[in-house]
Amino acid sequence: MKLKKLAGALAIAGLAIPGIALATNGMNLEGYGPIAHSMGGTSMAYDHGTAAMINNPATLGLAPQGDRLDVAVGGLHPDVTTKMNGMADAKSGGDAYYMPAMGWARKQGNLAYGIGVMAQGGMGTEYGTNSFLSMGDAGPTGKAVRSEVGVGRVIVPLAVDVNSQFTVAGSIELVWAGMDLQMLIPGSKMAPMMMPGSPLGTVGGSMVSDRFLPAMGAGQMTGFNWGYFDFSNSNDYSGKAHSTGWAGTLGATYKINPQLTIGGSYHGKTALSDMEGSANVSFGAKLGPAMGPMNGSVVPVSVSGKISVRDFQWPETYGFGLAFQANDKLMIAADYKRIGWASVMKDFKMSFSADSTQSDPMAQAFMLGGTQMNVTFNQNWKDQDVFQLGAAYKATDALTLRAGMNLANNPVPDSDMNALFPAIVTNHYTLGAGYVFSKAADVNFSYSYAPSVTSNNSTMGYSTVHSQPNNWQLMYSHRF
Repeated sequence: MKLKKLAGALAIAGLAIPGIALATNGMNLEGYGPIAHSMGGTSMAYDHGTAAMINNPATLGLAPQGDRLDVAVGGLHPDVTTKMNGMADAKSGGDAYYMPAMGWARKQGNLAYGIGVMAQGGMGTEYGTNSFLSMGDAGPTGKAVRSEVGVGRVIVPLAVDVNSQFTVAGSIELVWAGMDLQMLIPGSKMAPMMMPGSPLGTVGGSMVSDRFLPAMGAGQMTGFNWGYFDFSNSNDYSGKAHSTGWAGTLGATYKINPQLTIGGSYHGKTALSDMEGSANVSFGAKLGPAMGPMNGSVVPVSVSGKISVRDFQWPETYGFGLAFQANDKLMIAADYKRIGWASVMKDFKMSFSADSTQSDPMAQAFMLGGTQMNVTFNQNWKDQDVFQLGAAYKATDALTLRAGMNLANNPVPDSDMNALFPAIVTNHYTLGAGYVFSKAADVNFSYSYAPSVTSNNSTMGYSTVHSQPNNWQLMYSHRF
């Protein structure tokens, strides 16, 4: 599930845009804003522009008096390949995505406020129609296999300088989420999901128990060659299934002395409604002896209806860090972040409700309208620890050079890793620079490289390799 869905959305200045398919710190971006991004994602205790809104809004209080407008563009260039012995590699075609960004903030007296629209994160893949991931038990199906999710926020922050050392802040956030999914499950994997104890998850409900299983018992069917879940569109701004909700953030900074500042933030778990949209669920039905001369044939059965992705939330996240101004040229920053994936990514749950009228005659033959199906895929993500380190060196009055690293554990267990959701990248290495043209104008650039990580899922029989070799962003800032 990838961030292409947010490609046309305005985002706060310096929205880091590291990799679709992408999942950098899980599904979170490893850094927000080219200043913070180029310093390993550190952001808790120094002024780094309007990207503060999604990092630590209290750092808005560290900005100079006046207004700041940031406009940015970023490039995402992930590299994802899934492999299975005896099969040609399945390479994701999603390898280049571009996103604009914008944000505004004002520091007025002891208050700082503004507004930002930003991409929070996501992940996704584009495997097309010809890879082994689109094969049923009896061979190719020609079905497209892809996934895409994007989560964004409209953030309204307020920061208050309690005194010359201490700043507190909070924000109210409108959150939206969109999802596309085209997933094929071979019949040999889907059949066990209809019984308890499957390592993949479960498929159940009246559509299966009241319609298809009786067809098997009556000899009309002997099983499935494949199952296919399809809710997807070509809209770059909204997923086929979508939802909205709310979230909030608290933050603070404290200047221990002129050289050392500490800070921290807490992002609450989102309160998103279930994502809903129209969908098709298809089955490659293996016909049985009751079907006479068609016995042994595989016939597609396509059922139209509504999909609901249930209980999809963005996790609570807390972090803290420091910024140390070693001298008039060098600043060093270090942060720690804890992302609570375990509480929101235990399962991926969908409910499908069939339309009362079906255009596919095979669907009418095997079922009645209005039936339900519930699907759960096991995920069992772990919480993630992220360690961030960065430095900025003022080479001249106009030029600042930056570098950093972002080190994290992989939150996705190998046994539950799905090739459509390869959120397995761990470490990132970053570079960047900023150049001041005048008191009013400057530009900042960041680049990140994430080495490949391999996850082997023995249950599915494949491995996925994911790297992010060339992600970047460029930002222009204007002060007035």
